[in-house]
Amino acid sequence: MKQLEVSFNSPQCGWMSIGFDDGVSEFHTTTASAPHERALPELLEILKGLLTSENFERKLEWNRVPEAFDFVFSRNNEKATIQIFQYPTETRDSKEREKVFEHNGKPEDICRTFADTFKQLYEDRNTDEFEFNWRQPFPEKEFREFTKLISSR
Repeated sequence: MKQLEVSFNSPQCGWMSIGFDDGVSEFHTTTASAPHERALPELLEILKGLLTSENFERKLEWNRVPEAFDFVFSRNNEKATIQIFQYPTETRDSKEREKVFEHNGKPEDICRTFADTFKQLYEDRNTDEFEFNWRQPFPEKEFREFTKLISSR
């Protein structure tokens, strides 16, 4: 299995293209900055938990309007899993959800991949006018904390 690749492209008009690919599964979509304004800071907090907790499970809600997504991150000792579920509407009816991506790997490997992705977003934030185009501030505090944690490993 190939290592996980995560891409978050430059935001435009409150939308951002994101992608996940591990050579077995692949998922690409666009996500909206609203109504889940804290999606990026929450994602960084979840990644910190994935890295530091032996047993961990947390869900991040995000959407594309009208579709909604649950990104479920879990860890059992040295095995981490990312699952992405898609719903046809923001109602999130579990009977209508579809698993659109799953990746299993080491927590450190997954977190390093996300660290690289966030680093690129951070480096391009001024050129891309991140705050204007994402309509949310870049999660600098959470990014610094996550970067410090991942570099200490």
